[in-house]
Amino acid sequence: MPLTATQRAIHAFIAERIEADGYAPSQAEIARAFGFKGVRAAQYHLEALQAAGMIERVPGRARGLRLRQWPDGPRQLELPAEDEILRLPVLGQVAAGVPIGADIGSEQVLLLDRAFFSPAPDYLLRVRGDSMREEGIFDGDLIGVHRTSEARSGQVVIARIDEEITVKLLKVSGGRIRLLPRNPDYAPIEVRPGQDFAIEGLYCGLVRPHA
Repeated sequence: MPLTATQRAIHAFIAERIEADGYAPSQAEIARAFGFKGVRAAQYHLEALQAAGMIERVPGRARGLRLRQWPDGPRQLELPAEDEILRLPVLGQVAAGVPIGADIGSEQVLLLDRAFFSPAPDYLLRVRGDSMREEGIFDGDLIGVHRTSEARSGQVVIARIDEEITVKLLKVSGGRIRLLPRNPDYAPIEVRPGQDFAIEGLYCGLVRPHA
């Protein structure tokens, strides 16, 4: 289905904001810019742009819009300022499914815009599996990890269980620790008393190299 004039204008507006600010506008900002009464109208037009292959939407992120096509064809963006570039090593892989062993030792380093992440990550891990798909995390994604041993219930964490690494939603209640998938096809992981368990870091965003 051809894009409407409004959808083409929104597409151009997103491109302008990315070029000017280094990041995409939020849905609320799009709604205000085009005089919509609420974000639902903006969502409708963004869904049409995504279906047309013009943009990619990253669930769960306020500015999770990426251009797949520029309004006047492919374009090379200027690199962000030096202090906004993150040099992140890809240290291994993490399971979004059953835990798998960490493959530490990769020498690959990626240069990425700091605006993609919050908080700033210390390294990247490649995802294997689809147990976190409802969090917008898919097989093959590179997720940013902020190194910390502390996390709150309800945060997405990278956890180590008996030397295996996995990414899950942390749930702590009454002394009980569970690692929850975001895909109903997978069962929660119950951390048993005495089991070797540690929080390795917090999930803080992703890049999708295969998109």
